[in-house]
Amino acid sequence: MTINKVIIILGGPNSIFLEILFKFFKSKKFNYLKKKIILIGSYDLSINQMKKLNYNFKLNIINKIDESKKNKINIINVDYHFKKEFSKITNKSNRYISKCFKIGLKIIKKNKNIGLINGPISKKHFLKKKYLGITEYLAKKTKSINQVMLIYNEKLSVSPITTHIPIKHVSSQISKKKIINNVLKISKFYKKIFKIKPKIAILGLNPHCETIDKKTEEKQKIIPAIKYLSNKKINIKGPFSPDTFFLKKNIKTFDVAVGMYHDQVLTPIKTLFNFDAINITLGLPFIRVSPDHGPNYDMIGKNVSDPSSIFCAMKFFNKIS
Repeated sequence: MTINKVIIILGGPNSIFLEILFKFFKSKKFNYLKKKIILIGSYDLSINQMKKLNYNFKLNIINKIDESKKNKINIINVDYHFKKEFSKITNKSNRYISKCFKIGLKIIKKNKNIGLINGPISKKHFLKKKYLGITEYLAKKTKSINQVMLIYNEKLSVSPITTHIPIKHVSSQISKKKIINNVLKISKFYKKIFKIKPKIAILGLNPHCETIDKKTEEKQKIIPAIKYLSNKKINIKGPFSPDTFFLKKNIKTFDVAVGMYHDQVLTPIKTLFNFDAINITLGLPFIRVSPDHGPNYDMIGKNVSDPSSIFCAMKFFNKIS
């Protein structure tokens, strides 16, 4: 697979995303980036936030992606009228975000070999309970099914079988079929992108993978899925007890840990690697990446945000020749 351009949806206007992008553009690693970068968002807002944060870059305004230049900060302007550099989420800003996505998805539909990064967006205000997350929003827009969330780090990645749902619904949403589907997509992705057969660990749901009940999720769903996948020559082991899995020896042994719910795997991965990770969505007709953090309202305008996740995203795309 080849990616020669990366579209960046700037996301919510009230966010730290432009700040962390500016930190990447200022670094030497921007000069070694093999891909053309195309921002989709407000030129005026970008310039105003840049001045507020004491950065000074030239943005190359383009109308078509063919006009983009390597090692330049290309931008397709999307009009957005604002009073302050950082303003609260409103219906107007939601319409702006929607328009940015619409333009980006239209470009990707017409052009192959393009990756997508979207900035952090307030799910509560933008999605308004219509979708569980941006993954589901993009799936609807692209008519895709069976997406998989992969939180990627070079040393160890994680993937939850269930995502943004209440903990009380987790057990009922786990199934042998879903575990098999997710693991097959993860294995295929690693083979296609990294040219390796990944070593995958499956975590149990219950403490120590057991309960006093005879019928458990491990016995009825997880172990049968592991057996099926092993017979399909997938390099998989488990179920592992989640409380001891994230020790150094396991991090060195496995490429991916598949957990049963969101915080079971995202809490340890962020503890281990802070923001040096990215969210990759598998199952879309293109590679979509987002930073492993939200808008971070408390840090907006202070120029103190950790840019590790956007560096990780760019490094990931640089690996795809």
